[in-house]
Amino acid sequence: MKGDIVENFILKNQNGNDFNLFENLDKKVLIVFYPRDNSPVCSRQLSNYYENKKAFEDYDIKVIGINTESGESHSSFCNSLGIDMPMLCDETKEISRRFNALNLFGVNKRKLILIGIDKKILFEKSSVPVLYFNTDRIITMFNEEKLI
Repeated sequence: MKGDIVENFILKNQNGNDFNLFENLDKKVLIVFYPRDNSPVCSRQLSNYYENKKAFEDYDIKVIGINTESGESHSSFCNSLGIDMPMLCDETKEISRRFNALNLFGVNKRKLILIGIDKKILFEKSSVPVLYFNTDRIITMFNEEKLI
């Protein structure tokens, strides 16, 4: 919930390397929970964020993706789209549960969480599964809430 201090977590990325949240809070971290690798909407969403990586970097925001699929699935997803950003594996669903990012079927919701360098949740927003907020809309929302 907005204003809460998050607990640290460590998850494997698509390359099998550990991603430690607190070690990456030299910038704000935008966690993108998404339902499925290699699905049409998720592919467009993550491609949009990667293609606009510079827009996020301009505001000191690092973008990471999380869903409950395996590292092999994430690796295939990244390779097929030509994206290189942390895609984290939450196969136990522990982190997704912690952030209330699972639907009734145990699949990730489409949800954005912005975490500040002070470890507090600055922003939290879900969308319906078939839609996503593109980079321009996210930047606009962050500006409106004076987060950037």
